[in-house]
Amino acid sequence: MRTIQPSHSRVALAVLLLSFLSPEPSLAQLTPVEALADLEVYEGLEVTLFASEPMILSPTNLDIDHRGRVWICEVVNYHRNRGRRPEGDRILILEDRDGDGRADDVKVFHQGTSIDSAMGICVLGNRVVVTASPNVFVFTDTDGDDRADKKEVLFTKTGHPEHDHSAHSASFGPDGKLYWNFGNTGQAVHDRNGATVVDVLGHPVVDKRSPYQGGMQFRCNLDGSEFEVLGHNFRNNYEGAVDSFGNVWQTDNDDDGNRGARMSFVLEGGNFGYRDEITGAAWRTARTGQHEDVGHRHFHQNDPGVVPNLIMTGNGAPSGITVYEGRLLPKIFHDRPIHGDTVTNVVHGNVIHRSGAGFGGKATPLLRSRRDKWFRPVDVCVAPDGSLFVTDWYDPGVGGHRQADTTRGRVYRIAPPEMPYRTKKVDVSTHARALEALKSPNAATRYLAWMKLHEAGDRAEGVLQRLLLADELTHRARGLWLLGKIEGRGQRYVDRALNSGDAPLRVVGVRLARQIGLDLEPILAHAVKDPSPAVRRECAIALRGNRTPWAAELWAELANRHDGEDRWFLESLGISAAGDWDARFAAWLETVDAAKARTKAYRDLVWRSRAETALPLLAKLILDPSIDPRERLRYFRAFDFHDSSKRDDILLELATTEHRERATITKLALAHYRGKSRPNGPKFRAALDAALDATRATPEFVTLLRRFDLRERADALVALAFEATDDRLVDSALDLARRWNAHRRIAEKTRDEDSRVARRAVALLVRHRTRTGLDAISAVVTDVDRSLDDRRFAISTYRGHRPSEQRLLRLLLDGAIPESLHLVTANVLLSSGDEKIRERAAEKLELPLTADEKPIPTIAELERLRGDAARGRDVFAKAGKCSTCHLVGGEGKAVGPDLSTVGKKLGRSSLFESILFPSLGISHGFETSTVISTKGDVITGIVKSRSEESTVLVTAEGVTRTFAKDEINTLRREPNSLMPGDLYKTLSRENLIDLVEYMSTLR
Repeated sequence: MRTIQPSHSRVALAVLLLSFLSPEPSLAQLTPVEALADLEVYEGLEVTLFASEPMILSPTNLDIDHRGRVWICEVVNYHRNRGRRPEGDRILILEDRDGDGRADDVKVFHQGTSIDSAMGICVLGNRVVVTASPNVFVFTDTDGDDRADKKEVLFTKTGHPEHDHSAHSASFGPDGKLYWNFGNTGQAVHDRNGATVVDVLGHPVVDKRSPYQGGMQFRCNLDGSEFEVLGHNFRNNYEGAVDSFGNVWQTDNDDDGNRGARMSFVLEGGNFGYRDEITGAAWRTARTGQHEDVGHRHFHQNDPGVVPNLIMTGNGAPSGITVYEGRLLPKIFHDRPIHGDTVTNVVHGNVIHRSGAGFGGKATPLLRSRRDKWFRPVDVCVAPDGSLFVTDWYDPGVGGHRQADTTRGRVYRIAPPEMPYRTKKVDVSTHARALEALKSPNAATRYLAWMKLHEAGDRAEGVLQRLLLADELTHRARGLWLLGKIEGRGQRYVDRALNSGDAPLRVVGVRLARQIGLDLEPILAHAVKDPSPAVRRECAIALRGNRTPWAAELWAELANRHDGEDRWFLESLGISAAGDWDARFAAWLETVDAAKARTKAYRDLVWRSRAETALPLLAKLILDPSIDPRERLRYFRAFDFHDSSKRDDILLELATTEHRERATITKLALAHYRGKSRPNGPKFRAALDAALDATRATPEFVTLLRRFDLRERADALVALAFEATDDRLVDSALDLARRWNAHRRIAEKTRDEDSRVARRAVALLVRHRTRTGLDAISAVVTDVDRSLDDRRFAISTYRGHRPSEQRLLRLLLDGAIPESLHLVTANVLLSSGDEKIRERAAEKLELPLTADEKPIPTIAELERLRGDAARGRDVFAKAGKCSTCHLVGGEGKAVGPDLSTVGKKLGRSSLFESILFPSLGISHGFETSTVISTKGDVITGIVKSRSEESTVLVTAEGVTRTFAKDEINTLRREPNSLMPGDLYKTLSRENLIDLVEYMSTLR
């Protein structure tokens, strides 16, 4: 097995040898030569430095033109550095004129503030597509001087300006179309006039679950027409790439630290599962049958209607991607997607294989740093000679609107050792020469050839036919696309493709038939019998939106070919049937006999179906005594995706049906009931009582109380809040108690003579801070008859909550706090995030001393110092109290980002900066928000989920609060991080250094 090896660069090897003979250097801010020496590349290859600072700074995406010149998005004005370069960010052209493998010339193609934080570039002849949210621009060099002479808007209002999760890079497909995407802050696509784009299916391209949500992958003509949404519900799909067969590959990021980063095969029309399809809730919202593995749970992989992940890359931040269709690199990378990961400091060559109607694969390192955590490979691109280029952002951190360094940036080239960088002149003046250019591994070269041959039409047919006999399957596919688009020749070449002995070409045949508008009925009637699941998958996709009887019949034939194991094919059937489920499902049911009804394939289709007639079949499967209890859960979950009025009737029938596992079935049936009124009748009441008895002290108990509005059981709810030990269960019980005004019963318990009961009541009220709760806690603080310990405990709960701190300050200024309680009061008020509170409190209280009375050094000084990781672990858990908001290895609380691998993502300087100045770069998804309820309660925390029905907020104490839509008066975003800005005041200088030393080991 081949392994990744240190770079074979002679200069790099020399530096590497020196590093072994000398003490280990600081890995921050390595020079370009030092950074090159730290890189490891796949065996048989060499990595060389093509360009570096000061020629380029902070490069994001790149493209390479037919002359071998490297085009770069140079980003200096990134978020908090906005305005650092008043002239704006730049598009650069780097050229190696003497063939020594180093850029020796740089030109500025365009500079301006409109392209600040540009995230994508695609060179199409003399036109260049640049994505810089909220716009997708097309720049044109009309006179050939390598300067943009014209700037046009192709799309606009696509997400937030300069946001990493908005518009991303475009690429040119083998079908002559433009492919691009945006992440989950893209919001919508508007045309150059500002009108909302409507896709070819008639759906507005808007993130509103109508039907699309989240990040999306697009395809359109070069002028923006014939707009299609190829996939949706991604988190932050940084970039996509398309191969010669029309397969689209895409990277996608998880919510930081949740081991869910992935690479996807974009199954056309698919929902990729970042948010709940029906409610829009985040993945943390509990659901029946959810996956045990967080990475899979993250993308709702157990839900019907979600496309499976292709490759799970775990923790990281996958970014730029290309499909390598060259032959210069080792065979393992041929015709495979290659992508960078900026957090794990690696470029992956993905080893892909066909698996049923989809693909399987694994990520194989192609290039990575040994120790240098500043190496941030943002993008990859294939040059005309088949070598691979990589941009390196080179920064101690990446993403999250953070950029610590704007003085460095590198571009690397990967090729066999000692191979000079030479690019042959591309000539497309004749059809024969254009045909040779079409074989290039470089997309910009293929674009020139494609346009020349397509413009020639039938005059190029004879030359193009030569490609159909080519050795390379990719070349034959490129020929088929062009030949099929010659006017009047489409049917001939679709037939040629469908009769090929190679399944990937038959896939092209189906896709081509759709694009050129052929009569699909006779084509698909033949193709649905194809032995290849991939071809049958494309047949299913081709039937999408077709409501004719013959479409239902062909769909039924395809459904009968599902083997019960191929999730890719099952989801292609589901995508195909959307909007026509009743007819499609009915046609299939007519073919089902008793033997088929006992198969897993049958159960899969019932589970995936959205037809009304599937509901009683789901119930039948649930009641089947031979069904595994774990499998039964997926059938209950399937009920959530039906909107038929019969759903609740069937669920109620399940709840009252005798069964050997009646208690389990009853509680699940009632938990999935969505009716707006409580049913009547003795059978239902008996079933409900039995379910409540069976679920006592579980989350299902609270769910049932809420679902059926059982306010008469409020005492049991309050008792559960006092008794439960699971935080999520406590929060759920408290949330419902608040809605029912039963929290007043908790407030009454603060006066209990039993100190343990009273303190528990205070602790519960703090978890859900309401006016009633604050009044009750204040009464404890000022009650002279209570023990000092009880009063100290009550005061300590005020910390970190502005309204509570303000109330405590008033009590202090009014003289209601005796001197014996001043120390605990000082600990609360003098660490407040509100400067005015600290100042007023300092007038009454003696300021506490810092741990060691030493000034905090600069970040640059701190970065050079080394601490003790073992002591730092104790600081993390105790002095720093970091585990109250962060998880490490599953321990702690999931309020802020999971820090289990923070040492991979952030360098030492960024770690210090995050502690000292947490509001400078708040990770996406962890912004602070404040809810003001209709009752006047003020609660601050992080929004973890938001749907049409409710908003879920997690407070700094790790408390989960759920607010129904009608309970929220105001929901506002706060400018500062939820993490306290004065954490350093509780730490000595040594504590701080030890803490960062420990966090650097979390990888």
